[in-house]
Amino acid sequence: MTGPRVVIIGAGIVGTSLADELTGRGWTDVTVLDRGPLPATGGSSSHAPGLVFATNPSETLSRFAQYTVDKFRGLAETSDRLCFNPVGGLEVATTEARMTDLHRKAGWARAWGVSARIVDAAECARLHPLLDPATVLGGLHTPTDGLADALACVDVQRQRAEAAGARFVGDTRVRAIVTTGDRVTGVETADGIHPADVVVSCAGFWGVEIGAMVDLRVPLVAMGHQYVETTTVDPLRGSVDPRVGKAAATLPILRHQDADLYYRQHGDRIGIGYYGHHAMPVDMDRLYRDTREQPMPSMLPFTPADFAPAWTESTRVLPSLASASVADGFNGIFSFTPDGGPVLGPHPGLDGFWVAEAVWVTQSAGVARTMAHWMIDGSPDLCVAGCDIARFSARETAPDHVAAMSARAFDEVYDIIHPREQRSIQRDLTVSPLHERHRARAAVFVTSHDWERPAWFEANTALPQIDTASAASAHRDDFSTRHWSPIVLAEAAATRAGVGLFDMTSLMRLQVSGTDAVSFLAPILTRDPDRAVGTVIYALMLDPSGGVLSDVTVARTAAESFQIGINGPLDLARLRALARVARRDGADVEVREITAETACLGVWGPAALALVDPLSEAALGPDDLGFYRTVRTRIADVSVLAMRVSYVGEFGWELYVAADDAVTLADELTSAGASLGAVWAGRGALDTLRIEKGYRSWGTDMTAMHSPDEAGLAFAVAKNHDFVGRAAMSQRPVRRRLHTLVADDPGTLLLGREPVTGPDGTVGHVTSAAFSPIVHRTIAYAWGAPELRVGDQVHVDHLATTATFTVSPTTTVDPENARLKGRTA
Repeated sequence: MTGPRVVIIGAGIVGTSLADELTGRGWTDVTVLDRGPLPATGGSSSHAPGLVFATNPSETLSRFAQYTVDKFRGLAETSDRLCFNPVGGLEVATTEARMTDLHRKAGWARAWGVSARIVDAAECARLHPLLDPATVLGGLHTPTDGLADALACVDVQRQRAEAAGARFVGDTRVRAIVTTGDRVTGVETADGIHPADVVVSCAGFWGVEIGAMVDLRVPLVAMGHQYVETTTVDPLRGSVDPRVGKAAATLPILRHQDADLYYRQHGDRIGIGYYGHHAMPVDMDRLYRDTREQPMPSMLPFTPADFAPAWTESTRVLPSLASASVADGFNGIFSFTPDGGPVLGPHPGLDGFWVAEAVWVTQSAGVARTMAHWMIDGSPDLCVAGCDIARFSARETAPDHVAAMSARAFDEVYDIIHPREQRSIQRDLTVSPLHERHRARAAVFVTSHDWERPAWFEANTALPQIDTASAASAHRDDFSTRHWSPIVLAEAAATRAGVGLFDMTSLMRLQVSGTDAVSFLAPILTRDPDRAVGTVIYALMLDPSGGVLSDVTVARTAAESFQIGINGPLDLARLRALARVARRDGADVEVREITAETACLGVWGPAALALVDPLSEAALGPDDLGFYRTVRTRIADVSVLAMRVSYVGEFGWELYVAADDAVTLADELTSAGASLGAVWAGRGALDTLRIEKGYRSWGTDMTAMHSPDEAGLAFAVAKNHDFVGRAAMSQRPVRRRLHTLVADDPGTLLLGREPVTGPDGTVGHVTSAAFSPIVHRTIAYAWGAPELRVGDQVHVDHLATTATFTVSPTTTVDPENARLKGRTA
């Protein structure tokens, strides 16, 4: 098998690794083009310091790095070429906040299977003898981390790919991507057109230019990052690695993130990287002029004044540097994205065009393996939702947003980022029609993509406080309660007691219409959408391997029209791409986003009917509008699509209205609900309520790496309906399950991603967690061994403590669904 004709643009560490992975799996008709000379093409790979470390809050990025370590360790070496050196990594803390963060990182490492341990100051100094132990409180040691010689790794993989049939062509600039209709057909260069069925842009910070050739916004910014080498450091003279190459060293990688610094050994010298300077975005129009005196176009001239604070701090924590000086330095160019993650995946509007950009050496080989898997098998081998180029909304790819957020990503590379921490820039980009009403109630807002959403309302401080809240708070650590308020619990309790009003406008929704709408949707969904008008179904979308791509609500609003609630831009891009292909094959189907033109209010609780029924023309009681049914009516003289669904486990509806009518409806409901104790509640309460009810959140609790059976969603799969991924799903073994856990100690709080150890020693991890005002304890979802049973005890590591949790039934509150059915009297 030779596979399709593949052209890879970029012969750096990513493009070369991808060529090696593709040819290794049988796609051997591969051409790799680069504008620079081979093998050192002048991109970021050519000057990369080579740090490879696997601990990351993202399991996917950690898996990428772990594969990179494994692959690079196995590359052939010679006496003059060392591809990878497992010197280990050491992160040190000079503040209590950083020490807390290192404990959190140790939890991630354990959850993802990375060897790591917390060590004291003395052990830090033993591991890195240049370090003054008096300057640090402790550290995190990861012995499997190490240094890669990027160019050596490129060279070995290039030779291997060439032996399998790949061609590498340097000094060749891409002029255009050739297309026919909505398919790629080739790549144009000065030497002519290279025919292609598949084109992959691995062009690094030139990726924006390549993407523009096919009307694709690649959201990245080239940034300068300071790196220096010192003169000889005397204590290193006796600990020089005799091997040759950039990976040669005997000391571990040292990261001093409190000062935005990292250190690695170069013979008897130290290399110092610095992120503490201001962001240095690169003017790509001036790049070659600005770097004409430099060794390569990815190295900007060094700016010593920016490095001065770094040198002062470096001589404090590594006193031996005081007798040395900066011998050489440069401002190396790397790619930064708005959220700091890579940009991977297919062009949603052009078949055959792929990107793999903003990938550093750390994750390079892992990304290449996943890209090859994705391209050849039709689905990736890891969850790439946080890396997919389609994860951004249109507003998030606007140039001003990309520039501002990428600069922020640079500034925060080594910052301690709390899971609930919100950005301070690029706010109020997209708001609900009720935004000013929320502000009047002193809403505390959080962002989701470009949307502002209330987390809780400070106006609700007068609500009755939860009895256990104050008692439990004495045991809670400051880190776990940061960016949170007990008002969340009060809003959740008020919803269970009476009625809660929730602004659900930011949840993306589509209209799928046309004479072929049913036949278009049927193979995409795990349930048959061909139901009576007015029916709502909850269904999954699976990938070809049987993994859960998303969960959606699908309401048939007319014979040829459906309203679909989706999980964000990824679903939008996916359905638009499928509709494009369907239309190309002659189908009559349109996919149109209707989020901005509509608003959605969730009205839920035992008093919901008493609030809405007097205002509604149609009867909406439990015997009038059944669960998973929808009807058009007028409420408070506003035209409404009332949908009998609930994400909080209480009776009520999602009420969809035109955006212009949202304030009118909300004001009427607020006024009418005053006597019923109706409260406006935020996303914090919503999350608490849905966890009590056992409801999952896609992207947090389950992803494409999990089957419906594993995620506890088998009920959403029809027995007699065919769909993409059905065969693979039925053959997929259950290797783990999502379990519900309840804390034994009412003072225990979790944030997510904590490691969970089962009775048999297997390790899983927490996905979602919330303190429940009903159970008076934290409820968590966690992946664990499928053999875990209700009543089993597990241990959860949180920061520096270990807590005991008990495996519980999936649904903690109202397992009989009496409340959901409106039978609470």
